[in-house]
Amino acid sequence: MGLAAASDAAQKINVVPLSSALGADIVGVDLRAPIDDATTHVIRQAWKDHLVIRLRGQELSEDDQVRFGETFGPLNRSARKRAHHNAANPAVMLISNIRENGQLIGALPDGEMQFHTDQSHQETPCSGTMLYALEVPRVGGDTLFANGYTAYETLPDAIKQRLAGKRALHAYDYDNASTRRGTVLKEGVPHAVHPVVRTHPETGRKALYVNRLMTLRIEDIEPQESEDLLQMLFDHIERKDFVWGQTWKPGDVVLWDNRCTVHARTDFSAAERRLMRRVTILGEKPF
Repeated sequence: MGLAAASDAAQKINVVPLSSALGADIVGVDLRAPIDDATTHVIRQAWKDHLVIRLRGQELSEDDQVRFGETFGPLNRSARKRAHHNAANPAVMLISNIRENGQLIGALPDGEMQFHTDQSHQETPCSGTMLYALEVPRVGGDTLFANGYTAYETLPDAIKQRLAGKRALHAYDYDNASTRRGTVLKEGVPHAVHPVVRTHPETGRKALYVNRLMTLRIEDIEPQESEDLLQMLFDHIERKDFVWGQTWKPGDVVLWDNRCTVHARTDFSAAERRLMRRVTILGEKPF
């Protein structure tokens, strides 16, 4: 595609904000074909500006989704077939409550999930997560997103001073706490310690980096002080005016920045099918 054609394609894209908190629709892009550099630039900038972007009405193969994900950076890939991973492409993971021959075909099948940021229990959490909706329940199974930048920026100065230089322990018990926060680090549970306030490597902005599902405690302060402070921070980042909710439709592609957002899933009927394809973009150690 020539420069003029590429520029024309980018100019046809509309970026439509979804709320005052965060989120934007990207309108005018068909992801079944590779996108040019100018279009990529517009979409990446919208992601930086709005933290969550959505493209509706897409009809994507696994490879289409992977190709689009790679415009944001290298993707996490599984070297072998793992539990809850029945996708053909090693960069794709299924999120589903569907069972075949009595076995789940995907991970994180049922119910509500508390606010969290993906992989914060790992040393190098993913920078972004992309979900593509194939089947959705009639009601529920929504994804709520909260703005970590705004959450930090609106904290009282005294709280910011208390958090300066502090680090927190994140853990995720896949077997026993997949939807609810634990308070004790059990042996063998994946865990990592990260700054309570992290700096985004591309924007330079600071975001609150704790979450209700995976953050167990703030290091180097008394346990009760840690718990009280965390509960206040959880309530603060989940304020309604910091949150936008995605009600899924088949064909929706949603990409969010895990470095400056938290997200949650609302409950839905276990009798209704839900099938999503997920890819995650490799990230960096929080600082």
